[in-house]
Amino acid sequence: MIEDIRKDVERLISAYERIRAEYGHVSEELRKCKAENEACKERIVELERQIDNFELQRAFGASADNGEAKERIDGIIKEIRKCISMMEG
Repeated sequence: MIEDIRKDVERLISAYERIRAEYGHVSEELRKCKAENEACKERIVELERQIDNFELQRAFGASADNGEAKERIDGIIKEIRKCISMMEG
């Protein structure tokens, strides 16, 4: 009987240690995801600011080459979509 209790305690300790290790890994992964999410949010804000600037330039005719401006805006939009998909994933 005491031997059975000892074995049960050992199994509980082993299970506890596995869960504790898994919790540590999950906590670290969560921390990394939060940091990545924050970086994406900051990048989105920056890209939105750039879009606003491009739209103002276009509205006032400041861009001599509309094709180049369009390509840059398209690239920024792709980056925004990438950040959004990373945040959703």
